[in-house]
Amino acid sequence: MLPIPYFHVTVTLPKELHAVIRRRQRQGYGALMNAAAKAIIDLGRDSRWLGGTVGVLAVLHSWTQRLDYHPHVHCLVTAGGLSDDGATWHQTEPTFLFPKAALAKRAARLFREALMASDPGIKLPDQVWRQRWVVHIQPWGQGEQAVLDYLARYAFRIAITNHRLVDLNDTHVTFRYKDRKARRHKPCSLTGHEFMRRYLQHVLPKGFHKIRYFGLWHTSKRDQIDNLRYLLLLQQRHAPACACDKDVDPEPLQITAETAPERRLCRHCKEGKLVFIRRLTPIWPGGP
Repeated sequence: MLPIPYFHVTVTLPKELHAVIRRRQRQGYGALMNAAAKAIIDLGRDSRWLGGTVGVLAVLHSWTQRLDYHPHVHCLVTAGGLSDDGATWHQTEPTFLFPKAALAKRAARLFREALMASDPGIKLPDQVWRQRWVVHIQPWGQGEQAVLDYLARYAFRIAITNHRLVDLNDTHVTFRYKDRKARRHKPCSLTGHEFMRRYLQHVLPKGFHKIRYFGLWHTSKRDQIDNLRYLLLLQQRHAPACACDKDVDPEPLQITAETAPERRLCRHCKEGKLVFIRRLTPIWPGGP
């Protein structure tokens, strides 16, 4: 969890591909998650948008409120990217990550390539590649609370929970669902067999991981994440409160006569003053 803003990105599989993926759930779900995450990371590395590597936490869902088959991926994305050398953090605009059209086109291409690689003889409808896939990008929040809200809302959700069940008898099951167009809740009554069919189609293949980490949140990037966390905390701690405080000399942190160097102007802006924080020695190798 980093002290930065986040974006919520959703990539939805077109209904023309539902039958194909239903027969190849392990390969299809994996290809969808990897394509969505890789498309986000590729666009983030593009210098036109961020020019750095973002962190992506992807969660797979396959249902609607009515328990219909609807595979899609929810992604929590850092609102910024880390440069290749790990020294610069590129922050996004508050409400813009990158164009949705570019994400939809790249995700569709990557998904097709991954699916064809896993099964070269697979037959896919041609029209699905000429239409724009449905994607959504929206600001999600700031800091640790945004991550926790995302995990609580998406990571551990199942197709239906007990509190949505309204009635149960010998032949039918009735539950409520949210009609987004009407913006209100409605009841849905199904036979017992149909209810079980809809519910069981969302049981994932054995051993399949519905939550995956990409980019900065991949396990191989833990050292970079630790360094980035220190960098962001230092930037927040010493950022001026407003423009009028630009020339105010910030109070040093635990500076003594023995360790405090002579203050000097920043070599880049020639206005801000460099402030001594601490001396890095072999005794403290974990410093940034």
